[in-house]
Amino acid sequence: MALWFPFLPADRLRIQQPDRCSAPTGRPPDAPLVFTAKVKGALVLCAVDPCAQALGLAPGLTLADARAREPGLVVAEMDADADRHWLDRLARRCLRWSPQVTPVTPDGITIDITGAAHLFGGEAGLAVQIKDALAGIGMTLRLACAATPEAAQALARHAPLPIRDEACAIRTLPVIALGLEDEATRALQRAGLKTIGALAARPSLALAARFGAQAVTALRRLTGEEQAPIAPLVPHRPLRFTRRFAEPVTHQEAIAACFLDLLHDSARALEERALGGRRFCLTLFRSDGARHRLEIETGLPTRDPAAVLRLFDERIAALADPLDPGFGYDRITLSLAVTEPLGASQPTLDGAEQDTTALAGLIDRLGTRLGPNALRRLVPQDSHIPEQAQLALPVGQARLPVRWPVPPAGEPPLRPLFLFDPPRPVEVIAEVPDGPPHRFRWRGMLHEVRLFEGPERIAAEWWRRKGGAHPGKGGLTRDYYRIEDVRGRRYWIFRHGLYAEKPDPRWYLHGLFT
Repeated sequence: MALWFPFLPADRLRIQQPDRCSAPTGRPPDAPLVFTAKVKGALVLCAVDPCAQALGLAPGLTLADARAREPGLVVAEMDADADRHWLDRLARRCLRWSPQVTPVTPDGITIDITGAAHLFGGEAGLAVQIKDALAGIGMTLRLACAATPEAAQALARHAPLPIRDEACAIRTLPVIALGLEDEATRALQRAGLKTIGALAARPSLALAARFGAQAVTALRRLTGEEQAPIAPLVPHRPLRFTRRFAEPVTHQEAIAACFLDLLHDSARALEERALGGRRFCLTLFRSDGARHRLEIETGLPTRDPAAVLRLFDERIAALADPLDPGFGYDRITLSLAVTEPLGASQPTLDGAEQDTTALAGLIDRLGTRLGPNALRRLVPQDSHIPEQAQLALPVGQARLPVRWPVPPAGEPPLRPLFLFDPPRPVEVIAEVPDGPPHRFRWRGMLHEVRLFEGPERIAAEWWRRKGGAHPGKGGLTRDYYRIEDVRGRRYWIFRHGLYAEKPDPRWYLHGLFT
């Protein structure tokens, strides 16, 4: 069974980042969406959505020509890595229907349903389940079944559905279904060989001599005369290590020694795979059938038994009820639910890596003791609006710390470290309406401005919903000023709106420089 996602980039973007697909103000909400990449210095369409396709826009067209046909385009940059990762995620969803699932880049999936279709009501029942599941998350797909992976993909992409006669449908496919290079496909078409049936009627030696062995190989694989190697996904199976006891164990020293042995076993297995654990789960099975389950997470992948043991000690110490072995444990299991790549590393001369490791260890200990959501880390967001340029996430969800922008050496910071939420309203007197503040009143105190720098103009995010004039909710332009009063205190002030946008724009204090 072959799945083809004709609009995978557009579907992925609408599912993951719906704001980036919304039309700008003044354009219809169903504006066509296209994806571009730079080819020989020009922006060229690489993918389109159904609306753009209905307007005659297709990959290969330059963005300038596409805008000439349809000025209201929504344009996004092609991200092949994100599409490949999304396709892999879709393929792993399909493992619920068959253990043999192969992603076909850039936009297909092949599922070996031999021996599995009958579990879901046959091919028709399985097809309905897969379509409903993937269409339910917003994916557009075509689906077809055939005797070989190549034939199934070709039918899903080029044949009218549903398929009544597989052999007849394959013979009527266009030669583009072979998946050859564009030049080879054009050569076949110029020779009058426009369908697979016309090509299959010719001798293989003559075809190989004129069009190359690749054309013959593709034809044989499409018709089932030759099998191509496949590379199915390998399901993620957590590493699991178990110790069983002939007699139940009750002594804490024996339990701790067994647990340490399991940690060393897991460290050796992780090292062989160049992996590190992020989530460790310890399960203690009592002889009376009860079980105790303890779980810890780490901010960075690790395979250090001592570090993991310390975290479990913290976890046990934080339990409201101590572990009761009862009549003893007869089995102890350690599983690693989440692993990540962890290669060999060497600390720099200034010890920077050691500091990062020490910070990660502190975060792990506090998170284990206080809970995974008690600690949060600020991560940068792709927004130029100051209060939206960062997001506080639990440390378990935030990836490795990202280096924040810093001013040049010797220069003052461009933004204050702390912002008011919401910005504080101030009364400002300016020499000219659109000019910098001359003096301002905040909390009843008048401040005379001695120095100022600006404005730093920040336009509104037009792709978001427009609102009122309140900071952070409107679509007004902001002019920011870094100012210093006569007492040497420095402030970050902005005017919310231009006089061309509203007759009486307000001023706000957004932060203090320390």
